[in-house]
Amino acid sequence: MFSSKLKSAHDLGIIREKLAAEGKRLVFTNGCFDILHAGHVRYLQQARKLGDALAVGLNGDESVRLLKGPGRPINPEGDRAEVLSALECVDYVTIFPEARVTGVVRTVRPHVYAKGGDYTVESLNAEELAALREANSEIKILPLVPGRSTTAILERKRSAAMRPLRLGVLGSGQGSNFEAIQKQIDQGKLHAETAVVVSDIATAPILDLARRRGIKALFIPPGRFRTKLEPQAEEAIVEILKAARVDLVVLAGFMRLLKEPMLSAFPRRIINIHPSLLPKFPGIEAWKQALASGEKMTGCTVHYVDSGMDSGEIIAQRTVPILPGDTERSLHARIQVEEHSVYPEVIGQLCSVFST
Repeated sequence: MFSSKLKSAHDLGIIREKLAAEGKRLVFTNGCFDILHAGHVRYLQQARKLGDALAVGLNGDESVRLLKGPGRPINPEGDRAEVLSALECVDYVTIFPEARVTGVVRTVRPHVYAKGGDYTVESLNAEELAALREANSEIKILPLVPGRSTTAILERKRSAAMRPLRLGVLGSGQGSNFEAIQKQIDQGKLHAETAVVVSDIATAPILDLARRRGIKALFIPPGRFRTKLEPQAEEAIVEILKAARVDLVVLAGFMRLLKEPMLSAFPRRIINIHPSLLPKFPGIEAWKQALASGEKMTGCTVHYVDSGMDSGEIIAQRTVPILPGDTERSLHARIQVEEHSVYPEVIGQLCSVFST
């Protein structure tokens, strides 16, 4: 069905002549139809009633980009053409790459040209209008369906996306990465908010940093294990994060491996930053490992958290050269500069993924 309805402009011109020979009329309309909605369907049904067959000119992907900007189309031209072809009221679909439909109109020479009520005959593009008049096409302006438009749908999506990304931060130490993230939030550069900070160390400075900002800060006793949490401790953290309606869990110097139920409660919603170019030097004090190994280059890595030690999927990395005379302290300080830059940047990129 899809392939039989998809035609070139030349083919439509031939179809138009056959219809004319039978005393019938071809109706033509055009648009991006990026998100096909009820308003489109009702409009196309109305257009079909104006003649004996309806052909739809579909702006191709490059055409949509020219008209709507680099963020469009949302759906590729092949998918949009297939969906249009599935409508009973649509007899033919043709895809054109140009910004204007002028060339298609001149080739097809439709008996009737339909356009939505957001246009008037006078507001049609002058070049397209001239081509329609050359073809002696009857121009029909059809009323819009109230509240049904691609613009309205995208505006609703944008409004939903305006909700800040809610972060749950887990930390065991000084909280310098947490502080870097918060500064970006405070300056309006990061559309997020920290809902809660949790630490496995009662005296961790990160808790004080959070409390001074009025952010809920909690200590959860980790249990008897050195490198992971007791199951009941992990369950308690999950409940805290869920109660805070956290979208993304951010590890900021959290020194314990996460297992279940955290990983299943927040699948691909837990990220960590590690001071090396993973997979090199996982584990603690990675900058010391890099320096002792005689590396010329190290850096930091943001990655998703899985059940292994610093083994999750890499999201982003920043490199830091190891300079002659570097000490453990000087190298760590330069790595932290990159950490404080890349971590908020990655969170910003994830805002659109997790906040809607």
